[in-house]
Amino acid sequence: MTITKDNTIIGFVGTGVMGKSMAGHLLRAGYKVLVFNRTKARAEELIQMGAVWQDTVAELAARSNVIITMVGYPKDVEEVYLRKDGIISHARSGSYLVDMTTSSPVLAERIYNEALVKGMYAIDAPVSGGDVGAKEARLAIMVGGDFEVFEALVPIFNLIGKNIVLQGKAGAGQHTKMSNQIAIASTMIGVCEAMAYAKTAGLNPETVLKSIESGAAGSFSLTNLAPRMLANNFAPGFYIKHFIKDMTIAMDSAQAMGLLTPGLELAKSLYDRLAEQGEENSGTQALIKLYL
Repeated sequence: MTITKDNTIIGFVGTGVMGKSMAGHLLRAGYKVLVFNRTKARAEELIQMGAVWQDTVAELAARSNVIITMVGYPKDVEEVYLRKDGIISHARSGSYLVDMTTSSPVLAERIYNEALVKGMYAIDAPVSGGDVGAKEARLAIMVGGDFEVFEALVPIFNLIGKNIVLQGKAGAGQHTKMSNQIAIASTMIGVCEAMAYAKTAGLNPETVLKSIESGAAGSFSLTNLAPRMLANNFAPGFYIKHFIKDMTIAMDSAQAMGLLTPGLELAKSLYDRLAEQGEENSGTQALIKLYL
């Protein structure tokens, strides 16, 4: 199917920090969008924009032909897709199923296979870029699945992202996102230690940041999250609890492959300590609290 505004009804499940912005771009582009979220209040802004609320995932699945999910944990993905009242049981044959949650590569493969049995086309497409990337429609989208399905969905991906790459077969998008999260995990430690060092040395961390963010030390985390750290702004662009979830998936996957990841293990231990201190709903930049 060639996806156009006239022949496509998008069902969007999960309208949290990221999903709300992503669904909003689809609405502004002129697509008809149906929405479901466990807490309806979080979908109200989208409803005001023209999204149509659905009372259940099953209703949304039955009335859409492209279904996008952006939920919290692998257990949520499994529930949304594979339960008797879930997407695969109620979507129409020929539907495109797009899970953009950061989830398990093994689960992505299972969803792909079970969807195929029902004549549906599933793809895993986790994203990176945080709340800023979602708001500005410049997310990196890492895709696993069949080339033909990827090609069909590119018009939709182009509305929410800028760096869109098919990485391989089902599960490859999730494996790529694990690589992304592993890189971020150790980087966040470096950002925090750099800012703590600057302050302890009697420097102005803001001016230090101006010097180092454009050099070899530059990174998304340094440019976008270090200023939030220095401003004591710990609102979640990406929740600590979700980062811990991602690191757990990455560690499990790495261990299954026999790969050592000591940097990842250290980062997870630090974030676990933060969560134990009640910071699980803070943004990942709250790691600085362990240093200052």
